[in-house]
Parts: sequence; C-alpha cells; structure tokens
Amino acid sequence: MNATQVIYLVLVFVAVTGAAYGLVWFVMRPNLVQDRLRAVVSPAGTPGAAEDTRWQKKMAEVAKPIARLALPTEGWEKSSLRTLFMNAGWRQPWAPMLYFAAKASLAISLPLLFMFYAGIANVPWEARAMLAFILLLATIGYYFPNLILRMAIRRRQLELFEAFPDGIDLIIVCIEAGLGLDAAIARAAEEMRVRSPELADEMHLVGLELRVGATREQALRNLALRTGLDEAAMLVTMLIQADRFGTSIAESLRVHAEELRTRRRQRAEEAAAKIPVKLLFPLVFFIFPALMMVLLGPAVISIYRVFLKSGGG
Repeated sequence: MNATQVIYLVLVFVAVTGAAYGLVWFVMRPNLVQDRLRAVVSPAGTPGAAEDTRWQKKMAEVAKPIARLALPTEGWEKSSLRTLFMNAGWRQPWAPMLYFAAKASLAISLPLLFMFYAGIANVPWEARAMLAFILLLATIGYYFPNLILRMAIRRRQLELFEAFPDGIDLIIVCIEAGLGLDAAIARAAEEMRVRSPELADEMHLVGLELRVGATREQALRNLALRTGLDEAAMLVTMLIQADRFGTSIAESLRVHAEELRTRRRQRAEEAAAKIPVKLLFPLVFFIFPALMMVLLGPAVISIYRVFLKSGGG
C-alpha cells in the first residue's frame, strides 16, 4: 500500500466519520422546548452561545482570504443578495465572509478531490468527459451555498408566518389595554421571545427604529423588507392605511389576524393532503417489494419444490 492510497483511505475515513457525526447530531439534537425554557430561565444567554459566536468569528477571520476569491468587488451590500441575507436572518458581519468562502472553497475542492480520486483509481476518462465533469463539480460547489441560503430563508419565513397571528394578537391585547401602537409592538416583542425568537427580534428592531427617530411607515416597510413575507407586507400596508385614515387599528389587526390564521390552517391542510402522494414512491419502491417477498416468498418456494419433484419424477 503506497502513500497515495493511505491518504485516500484517511480522507474516506474523515468523510464517513463526519457524516456519521452529523447524522447523530441531527437525530439527537437538543429539544426545542428545553431550549425555550432555558431561555426563559436565563434570558441573558448562556456561555455556550457566546463560545459559538466566538468560534464563528475565528472561522470568518480564517476564511477571509478565501472569500476574496468569490466576493464581489463593490456594490454587493446594496444588491438583492444582501436582502436575501436579511431574509435568512444572517445579520452577523462575518456571515458574508463565510458564505463567499464556502462558495470559493467548494468550487475548488470538489474538482481537486475528483482529480485526486481519478489519479489514484486510474479511472479511464477521456479528456473532454473529465473536463466536463470537473466543470460540473465546480458549478455544483459554487452554487451549493445558494441552496443552503434558500433553505434558511424558507425555514425562517415559515416560522415567521406561523408566529405572525400570535404576535398580532398580543399587539391587539396591548392596544386594547391602553398602549399606543409603538409601545404595543415593543411589549409584544418582549412577550413573543418564548414563542418565536425570530419574530421577537423583528419586532424589537421595529421598536429600535422608532426610538431613533424613524417614521412609523419607514419602520414598518423595513419590517416587510427584512422578512420577505407577503403577509408582512399586507400587515404593513394595513397599518399604514389605518394610521392615515384614522380607522380603528385594533379592529383592523383583529381582521388581519383572523385572515392569517385561516391561511395557516389552509397551508396545514394542504401539507396534510400532500402526504399520500409523497408516501406513494416509498411504498412502491421499498415497502411493497419487501411485503411481497415476505408474503409470496414461501408460496413461490413451495411451488418451485412441487414442480421440481414432479419434473424429476
């Protein structure tokens, strides 16, 4: 066994170990209910969260030279990518560095790993086919962080969509108790911390913008821009119109909350209706063959033995 084969085996061992560790972490990750209770007991944060942030900052510093390979030279802060970062909740200053470093490193490392494997295994590839496959791997590695970003946006928007009716109900209660809209949003942000930290952060940012002197309309429009939800844009439009025309904000919010609750129920019913279609392919390709083998296997063996004996006789 030469040195290249040893290196290849070590890389395979590291990859399999990392995949197994990730699977175990995904299955045995901490309970969300326990995390929420821990946040209520100690809202100031835990040392583990601070250590995670410190580790991410160190990773960003290490990845900064690699990120320069894919980082746009200028104007990306005002592009749609910056809006996607806000929609995903990636507000940390080191998030762009990690994102572009992942794009550059994956676009380089995947073709290199393939070339290393092809050199060790002596795969008979033609020059054009190998070049096309290398370009395909580089493209996949470059656009894979985009898929991760889209998945983070979808997960966050789903959480915000499910928590919006509850947040609006809290704002209604605060308004009916005598608070103004600005104070009601700030109070609802404090109470929503247990139910949905994402929505609580968005409401808290609205309160901070109002405190520093931003107009209510601008703060609400920034809320719709950060979330990227159509429901949030509708809520902002409704609040702005109620403020301009002098209608009852509490009554308008109650109607809008009921509409959002209806949409949430309809989305849950739609997801439940898709379950039989999603179960069709696992049933056909995995469960039915095993079931047929268990049920018909002994009968087929018995018939085969009977015909074998009759043929032999």
